[in-house]
Amino acid sequence: MDTGVERGAVAVADPPSAGPPRAGRTAVLWTQTDAMIAVGAALLDVLGFLLLDAMGGEGTTSLAGFLLLVLSALPLLARRRAPLRALAVVLVLQGGADLLGPGTPHFGAVLAVALYAVARAGSVGVTAGAAAATALTAVVAQSHFRAPSWEVLLSAPFSALMVACAGYAFGRWQREVAANRSLLADRAVAEERRRIARELHDIVAHHITTMQLMAGGARANLANPEVVREALVTLESSGRLALREMRQLLDVLRAGDEPDTAPPAPQPGADDLDRLVEDSRRAGLPTGLTVTGDRRALPPTLGLTVYRIVQEALTNARKYAGPDARATVELAYRQDHLLLTVQDDGPGGAPSPAATGGGHGLIGMRERVAVHGGTLHTGPRPGGGFTVRAELPLTPEEAAQP
Repeated sequence: MDTGVERGAVAVADPPSAGPPRAGRTAVLWTQTDAMIAVGAALLDVLGFLLLDAMGGEGTTSLAGFLLLVLSALPLLARRRAPLRALAVVLVLQGGADLLGPGTPHFGAVLAVALYAVARAGSVGVTAGAAAATALTAVVAQSHFRAPSWEVLLSAPFSALMVACAGYAFGRWQREVAANRSLLADRAVAEERRRIARELHDIVAHHITTMQLMAGGARANLANPEVVREALVTLESSGRLALREMRQLLDVLRAGDEPDTAPPAPQPGADDLDRLVEDSRRAGLPTGLTVTGDRRALPPTLGLTVYRIVQEALTNARKYAGPDARATVELAYRQDHLLLTVQDDGPGGAPSPAATGGGHGLIGMRERVAVHGGTLHTGPRPGGGFTVRAELPLTPEEAAQP
């Protein structure tokens, strides 16, 4: 499961002054990727500096300048957390290296990475200021506080402008993509809730119709107390279910729902899992079904939730688990809850948010489970594959049913 810390990251716990600690919260200092970028940029600058010395005919780079050049890559480890401060330290160290060097016009990789990080995360004003400071520092240091040559005067500002423009454009594109992804996720949640509301509406309407029929049957058989008693018991049970499911309906229903033009159809439930498993087998995914515990009649909304979770989980398994994968569906009737587990052993693992349109299928599962006050856990299996596990509580009346 995703822990929120990239592999190879160096992290520390929050300091006491950071407020109440939160479970699993860590402050990432730098990641393995940051270290690789810093080392790579330093190597490029060192090679470039040595090449410039060789082209100059005689070595003019002092040992102190060479060390400053290497040390200037260290602030890149903090470029994600504090890009402006990282750039400032890089400018100081690189400026010192340039002052101790031959003064050959150049714009190093370390400086480019630091400026790019600022431009990607900053606004237009911050980006422009950082680019101007970078260009000015490079011109002054490389000209050794003398009148700059036209090569220095042109190369440093042009390079800083190109890097800043590229970083700002990429950062803006990233922010737009994140905003669009958030909007799509919100829309998917709203659509799924409307769908759940329509399904709950059909179920509640069924119970109300049953109540009406039972009431009419009781009125027509007043002379037969046993028939009237059975009708009243059914009427009471349907009324209790309709009231509870109507409350659930009001919790998830949202204004502005468009009317469903499709004719109502009977909603599937837990007893239809055999059909789902058979469909999955015909689609090419070997699937097994195991039911443990004492089966009992489930409320239609709960049975529909079980059915939809299995349907979505098997669909994802067929898409992402791989051609040689197998899937299993396990439904356990416990005393006070249902435990539903769907897992596969394919090498494909978990479907990525990018591949599933933001993970909207998992969002739908969570919405359905939340309606019943249950919990949902999803994630890759240690040996390969993916697991979906839902725990759905049963009310005392539902648990007592045979």
